[in-house]
Amino acid sequence: MITVSHLSKIYKNADTETVALEDVSFEIKKGEFVAIMGPSGSGKSTLMHILGALDSPTKGEYILDGHDISKLNDDELADIRNRKIGFIFQAYNLLPRISALKNVMLPMSYAGITKEEQIEKAEKYLKMVGLENRMDHTSNQLSGGQQQRVAIARGLAMNPSILLADEPTGNLASVQGQEIMEIFEKLHKQGHTIVMITHEPEIAKHAERIIKILDGKIVKN
Repeated sequence: MITVSHLSKIYKNADTETVALEDVSFEIKKGEFVAIMGPSGSGKSTLMHILGALDSPTKGEYILDGHDISKLNDDELADIRNRKIGFIFQAYNLLPRISALKNVMLPMSYAGITKEEQIEKAEKYLKMVGLENRMDHTSNQLSGGQQQRVAIARGLAMNPSILLADEPTGNLASVQGQEIMEIFEKLHKQGHTIVMITHEPEIAKHAERIIKILDGKIVKN
């Protein structure tokens, strides 16, 4: 599903160069649940932005589901982000004044899917994450754990190739975090490919494989 080959990311600023990633290579198979773990400043956020088609590498190759992401232009990257990648962020990134249902419908509305199908799919995924009784609540009427469940449902909406979760339990109490990880484990058992960025060993343990990154290099794969 994912092949990363000799990936490097160098940020240039006036006379200085900062190497955020250096010669990173790994593979993630379809249906795997992988945690990418490292401390602050290790390069994991830069790697997440590249895996999420939010940034391009300076060198190297990134293949996602047969597409060479490292060679796409901005419009093609936007299309890949919407169709192939389901994002789940630490801060949820929901629109506060619209319902959970409409938040989940948003990615589908950009893809030209009919309103009826949008509603049908949004209801399906909200039920999947246990929010069948909260569909009409706005996100600011929901707890943090419930908001993250909406974010997971939204991430699933386009039936993406990968779910990319960035510190998905970072804003949650431990009990809520455990509930969110149980949802990810269930999705993994259903065959979803999940890539999770985290700095927490206890959270990373829920994945079937851990890739460790330190100072921009892979130290365990």
